[in-house]
Amino acid sequence: MTVDAAGAVEIRRALVRLRRGTGLPVAFGGLVESGRRRIRISELSGTDTTALLALAVTAGNGLGGKAVALARPCAVADYSVSRQISHEYDTAVAAEGLRAVLAVPVVVRRRVRGVLYGALRDAGPLGDRTLTAAVDAARDVEQALVVDDEARDMLVAARAEPRPGDTAAREQVREAHAALRALAPRITDPALRAELLDACALLTTDAVPSAGAALAPRELDVLACVAAGATNAGAADRLGVTAETVKAYLRSAMRKLGARTRGEAVVAARRAGLLP
Repeated sequence: MTVDAAGAVEIRRALVRLRRGTGLPVAFGGLVESGRRRIRISELSGTDTTALLALAVTAGNGLGGKAVALARPCAVADYSVSRQISHEYDTAVAAEGLRAVLAVPVVVRRRVRGVLYGALRDAGPLGDRTLTAAVDAARDVEQALVVDDEARDMLVAARAEPRPGDTAAREQVREAHAALRALAPRITDPALRAELLDACALLTTDAVPSAGAALAPRELDVLACVAAGATNAGAADRLGVTAETVKAYLRSAMRKLGARTRGEAVVAARRAGLLP
């Protein structure tokens, strides 16, 4: 799945949450086009027509363009007569019968990546509670896009070949392996998650895997964190579990590997080709 396709999926999910959280009957949105200062509306929810579909909204124009330019939420009580915005898109908005409209930007690393809209077919102010719920939906998209960005950055780093005998590079590989293992469960895109786990496997190809050492995914996640130097508490924080859960996974992995200490478990896992 491409970056844009994955982002569109997150926008689509967010529109459902936006309508549920605000009670607004109509929601739509899209991503900023790569290399351009405009958004392309690609996702509709609750609309009666396709008038808004594929509409290109330039930064600064209309309500969504204003939200892009200012990087903050904007709203109007009656779109067609509002003096707060320009009116390049009145025809499409009128075709859908929208009056009160809000637009919330999706901002990742200080860059607007998309816009979520919510709307009523009646004129009137949209209250603070409605705007807050819309902002919350946008924050969910931002967090998902941040995770996807981090995953892709790590994939690039993981594919870099360390120089033979370079101890520092080897430690970086181990840290990347632990980070990838910890990040994978948070990825909602199954294709990207599978690609991450494939990258993890590439990092352990120096050894021949042993058929007798089969660890559960979470046991391997914990060992990867330990191999990168994390304490039980640090591993718990990275994996989003409790320290007691980490201890339980670690004990189970040690038992399977025939190790008496966490250090021995890491060594055994490396010999088995399970860790870099």
